[in-house]
Amino acid sequence: MASTTAPTASEYIVHHLGHLNNTGQKQTLIADFSVVNFDTLFWSISMGLLAVFLMWLGARRATSGVPGKMQAFVEILVEMVDEQAKSIVHNATSRQFVAPLALTVFMWIIFMNALDLLPVDLPHYLFGLLGLDHVIHYHRIVPTADLNATIGMSLGVLLLMLYYGIKIKSPGGFVKELFTAPFHAHGVGAIILAPFNFLLNLIEYAAKTVSLGMRLFGNMFAGELIFMLIALLGGAWAGFNATSVFLGIGHVIAGSIWAIFHILIVVLQAFIFMMLTLVYVSQAHEGH
Repeated sequence: MASTTAPTASEYIVHHLGHLNNTGQKQTLIADFSVVNFDTLFWSISMGLLAVFLMWLGARRATSGVPGKMQAFVEILVEMVDEQAKSIVHNATSRQFVAPLALTVFMWIIFMNALDLLPVDLPHYLFGLLGLDHVIHYHRIVPTADLNATIGMSLGVLLLMLYYGIKIKSPGGFVKELFTAPFHAHGVGAIILAPFNFLLNLIEYAAKTVSLGMRLFGNMFAGELIFMLIALLGGAWAGFNATSVFLGIGHVIAGSIWAIFHILIVVLQAFIFMMLTLVYVSQAHEGH
């Protein structure tokens, strides 16, 4: 009769960091777009559809009379995002697209981040009830703790920056700025400095893109790790002695405190990503 042993703390964490992907292997921390993480795709798309549905529902139920609780909340949220967009993006035509986009991004990231508040072992428990635990070995529920997802989102912001840069400045003006800014010069000096200007602009675009994705990923990945460490304390309930009871109570207290604090992180990281998206789009409208 085969015996099974409980995983060690490191094995437990490593297992929960694995993705359900097309390779059947655990995903590394390096963004690799040749690997398709099905769990990240499922939860990110689901949360995106949920965010859009709730905003549509709020708009559909809007009335000119006394607003209900949901309408009041949506109006406050829309007004907040719109005010931020007006203060950052000064082009009224661009705001017609950028402001709704910022609202969608804000709500989408909040919902994806909030998945971190679910128990880390819940997916595997549900798979066990459905008899799928022998088929689905890995599953991560937080899309923003996957570098592939956050870098992919930041690449979307990069495309917006390039689009508005070309649209506002014209293709010729955009290309000219790549080779003339930030060290503006004339004559021979302009020719000498052109490669350095181009390199600095490439570095600037790359730095904005990488930092935007890494910031969201780093915070959510760290929060996920802390939840896993706290979850390890829950294993102490398996024993029935003074130490196990103490650790078990600590698990409940620590988990509750971190979950309450993590709510702030969930909203704050979504707000920062939204604000930086507005800032980067606004900078694309301006010249160096």
